[in-house]
Amino acid sequence: MRTTNEGVNRDEPKGVVIPASRYPHGYASVRSLTRANIRTIVAVADEHLPVAASRFCEEVVRVPPSYEILAYKDALLGIAARPDVHTIIPHRPQDTYVLSKYHDEFDRYVSLVVPPLETLKRVHDRKQLMDIAERTGVPVPETRLLDEATEWEVDRVVKSRYNLLVDEYIDSYEPSESSIVKSVQHVPSNESLDIATTCEAMDHVPIVQEYIDGTDEYVFGALYDHGKPLATFQHRQIRGDSYTGGGGVYRESVEIPSLETAGRAILDALEWHGLACIEYIEDSTTDEFKLVEINPRMWQSLACATAAGADFPFWYWLQAIGNTDSIEPGYEAGVGTHYMIGELEYLTSIVRDDSSIVGRPPLSAAIKEVLLSCYEMPNFDYCHVDDPLPTVRIARSEISQGIRRRMT
Repeated sequence: MRTTNEGVNRDEPKGVVIPASRYPHGYASVRSLTRANIRTIVAVADEHLPVAASRFCEEVVRVPPSYEILAYKDALLGIAARPDVHTIIPHRPQDTYVLSKYHDEFDRYVSLVVPPLETLKRVHDRKQLMDIAERTGVPVPETRLLDEATEWEVDRVVKSRYNLLVDEYIDSYEPSESSIVKSVQHVPSNESLDIATTCEAMDHVPIVQEYIDGTDEYVFGALYDHGKPLATFQHRQIRGDSYTGGGGVYRESVEIPSLETAGRAILDALEWHGLACIEYIEDSTTDEFKLVEINPRMWQSLACATAAGADFPFWYWLQAIGNTDSIEPGYEAGVGTHYMIGELEYLTSIVRDDSSIVGRPPLSAAIKEVLLSCYEMPNFDYCHVDDPLPTVRIARSEISQGIRRRMT
């Protein structure tokens, strides 16, 4: 697969399309690229998102919601056809799928760094991914399809088989449809599960995995060029958006050789191309890093990487223009960042969420922990002195919406 397009005139100034959402990784990319004097074009379904208020955001283009996947693809293609656009950086779950499946259409206009569709399918299918990792020698939690795990007497976790539900994976879906099942169900060893009801609720047969009593959760981020690692990054997730787990809202950069080995092993086996965010849990019993999933795009906690010096948006740009020799990988360990809306969701989850496996922390202790970490590590995904308007917009709308999402 090509990473540059022969029709692109390198002498003309070009911009980058960043499909952004309410999560902060789009904003991290905008800050990174604008500081490198690269024009940013932010594609959003909601023009009132915090990133659209940033002084670093040079242009905002409205597109359909990404779950309307064909309309979304057509809108991105229309932007890609503009003469001032050079590449699109995948940020949303649908982005890499759209750019891979319709690569030939996009390749007429822009340079992309995405895996072939067949490779992407192997990563989006969490059951197939676990099988590949196990054959590679990467530790994984025992994983089965739900309808094949009726006699499994361990604490377990039930979740979607696929990162993204689309017609390519689910027969009942139309080509214009897509959805994401984020719900994770904890099932103790002494409880049974209504398989038919669970499958119906998820629109497919999900997977069930043994619950890993983890010491910590980690992210391994990488940018690959046809099986060759160009840059990697690691962080430890200190808090997720729920006390039961979820996306990282407070993280700290780390450098752990065994995690590097595990992350590269699976991507090398896949002959990976493009971005990858791999989630691992450190098993408290074996001290192994066990694979959870791979997200083939920029990750929610990207600001932690860029704050530590791992400038993946700029590095993606260098790869897209065919200048990988200018990528200088490396970063500083011990740099932490907070996603404050996520921190609020974490505290709200202690009141509203429930798990029969994960113990609920005391709310007062959790509040103190959040406040102390913000004091000791005052780095924030959105809150920057040189760009206050996104924070103002969050104060007006996102805080109340974050609470409402957890309270309903």
